[in-house]
Amino acid sequence: MAYEWIVDALEATWDSVDRVVRDRPAEAYRAATPCPGWSVQDVLAHLLGFESALNGEPAPEFAGSYPEYVRNDIGRLNEAYVAHYRDVPGPEVLARFRDVTAASVVRLRGLSDEAWETIGWSPEGDRPYYRFMETRVLDSWIHLQDIRDALLEPADDHGPGEEIVVNRFEAALPYVVGKRMSAPEGFRLRLNVSGRAGRSVTVEVVDGRARAVPSVEGDVTVEVTTPVALFWRRAAGRISAEAFLGASATDVRGDRRAAQDFAEGLAIMI
Repeated sequence: MAYEWIVDALEATWDSVDRVVRDRPAEAYRAATPCPGWSVQDVLAHLLGFESALNGEPAPEFAGSYPEYVRNDIGRLNEAYVAHYRDVPGPEVLARFRDVTAASVVRLRGLSDEAWETIGWSPEGDRPYYRFMETRVLDSWIHLQDIRDALLEPADDHGPGEEIVVNRFEAALPYVVGKRMSAPEGFRLRLNVSGRAGRSVTVEVVDGRARAVPSVEGDVTVEVTTPVALFWRRAAGRISAEAFLGASATDVRGDRRAAQDFAEGLAIMI
């Protein structure tokens, strides 16, 4: 199967979620995560709920008013599952998560390459199914780190999901520079990301379009050097632009105003 690597990344990420949460005391499920209003248990409910929907199960009804952070149909679906499982004992939610994600792995391993390449609905609009499932890796892996942060784990869980997440955020850098920043002609950004999934990326505005380039001659407008953990957290909206730039591990050289605009525009995850 051409897309087995995506299933492997999902399975490894979901196994890591299970490993981090199991054997925790009851109060651990109530620990607040970086997601507004969501505890560890709420994140589990979101993950298992979305997979339940993809596996063809009907969503629970939601009663009452949605929280302020719910702004779209996906948010309303997520909140229905979160509310549905909020009063269920944490270990039961984890067991349900384990069962639902195992069913998803079986379903995905049974798909043909043609099914993986079929264009259809995704939260990002119509996309090939493999792109949708890459987004499931993105969502699941980041929520894994949300849980780790909530439980005061000392470091990110890397795994195959990390490379997919950092690649996706790297691919969005021309959009950040060209659309979010509206950078002028000749603008050059160099981002140096350190760590296990580190890389150096240069984006240049040429003929009105921002694009990644292998290298440039001469100076860049702004150069930002930061650890991968801060890069993806800002891109995912888990930390503020101020926290991203103000971290002792982040170094900025060149135009400080441009660096601020970049940091503000970097939060791209829906």
